[in-house]
Amino acid sequence: MNTVKATIGSDKYKTTVIAGKNNIIVDEPTEKGGLDLGFQPLELLASSLASCTAITLKMYTDHKQWAIEKFHVAVTVEQSEDKKETKLIRKISYEGNIDEKQQVRLEAVANTCPIHKILHSQISVETIIL
Repeated sequence: MNTVKATIGSDKYKTTVIAGKNNIIVDEPTEKGGLDLGFQPLELLASSLASCTAITLKMYTDHKQWAIEKFHVAVTVEQSEDKKETKLIRKISYEGNIDEKQQVRLEAVANTCPIHKILHSQISVETIIL
């Protein structure tokens, strides 16, 4: 994995995030003083879980040659008022034909996505000011 680098300049909260040859814009909504030019940081967290889940499911079902054309993964983030508790609600739907046993297996496979595993592990953040 490439190191992710974020740079913010004078454009209020517009932040350019780069990982390898890829980049995205992250910003705050206008009601928070931003320009709403890109994802909000919390949306990126939800995006990580949603995209990782979709990719993991697609890889698995392709390997198994299941008749699924498309996955839709929606992640909603709910936080307590004091921000001490956070709940990610993941809803998965699909287009295709599978039986009930395969549907049960999809949930187990979704829980093997690397981001899901990280979010369920002990996490620490080390900050170094250079």
